[in-house]
Amino acid sequence: MKIARKFICFLLIFLSACTTPAVMLSSIPTTTAAPQAQPIISIPTQDPMSLSTPTVLVFPTPIPAAETQISPPEATYVEMQNRTSVLTPTPIPISPRLPAEKWQQWPVIPKLTARTYAIYRQGLAQGIAPHSFAKVGDCQFVNAAFFGIYDKPGGYAFPQDYEYLQQTVDWFFGFFNRESQAVRSGFNVASVLTPLQADPKICLTGETPIACEFRLIRPGIALISMETGFEGRTAAVYEKYMRRIIEYSISQGAVPILATKADNFEGDHSINLTTANLAVEYDIPLWNFWRAVQPLPDHGMDISRPDNFHISVEAWNVRSFTGLQVLDAIWRRVFKSR
Repeated sequence: MKIARKFICFLLIFLSACTTPAVMLSSIPTTTAAPQAQPIISIPTQDPMSLSTPTVLVFPTPIPAAETQISPPEATYVEMQNRTSVLTPTPIPISPRLPAEKWQQWPVIPKLTARTYAIYRQGLAQGIAPHSFAKVGDCQFVNAAFFGIYDKPGGYAFPQDYEYLQQTVDWFFGFFNRESQAVRSGFNVASVLTPLQADPKICLTGETPIACEFRLIRPGIALISMETGFEGRTAAVYEKYMRRIIEYSISQGAVPILATKADNFEGDHSINLTTANLAVEYDIPLWNFWRAVQPLPDHGMDISRPDNFHISVEAWNVRSFTGLQVLDAIWRRVFKSR
């Protein structure tokens, strides 16, 4: 019995990370005028872990490099008012991508892959909900820091030439600020695959957090960002669990979208390289968040903390905006109506 208890305690420590103290970012201004040519969103001014009701700030997001931009929409996509439309993938020419070793040069917004269409077709047959997406992540994926604002009409704005993103918000409305069972402060690649980490009030006995979330919403897309490290985590350990997450998502008919991370906690970028290798192997999209934050001060890292892990408020802003562009790229070019 003592051995079992010690094992459980060790497992819980192994599966928990990403502790986030409540820190006020007093150096951030309360408002900033946004140049008309730049996209803006509203984001929290405080650490997301310290917020019960987020206070929001509006300021500009740097526009990614030209090759990462999504072309303005055509007039032939699904009419937003008809959320019961039956969707089928419309193949478009697939552009080859650079090898994984050159992941730093990959575009922020992923180019679509042939596998994307195949997974979506499979998902339709399995009964996915085309208007839903799942978030699978750690403390930097919680609603206060990522995406939550898009479920709050009037809390954000898109400037000229980016208004089309509102149609993506409308399409997925209700899922941006949803409390995902596969997102929690302290989660890592192992946590979402462990029944001990599932909420017993919502999830079934023996169900993992990711299985619980997928059962509840039947997502057509899964945004996956597991940045939190833990003692003994190597690129090989990360790869082992990430493979299981990817394969589970595909088996459920949800297009997995992997994300690179802003930090280089491991010192050699081996986690991002592993993520790129997995994206190539499984032929799935990769959202190059690392590249998106390179123009920011300190490359998007919060240097006020000694952990070399947490990203800055500016980086939260970039994450939400580029994440929305990723969703837009997938549903607009794959989830087309007949």
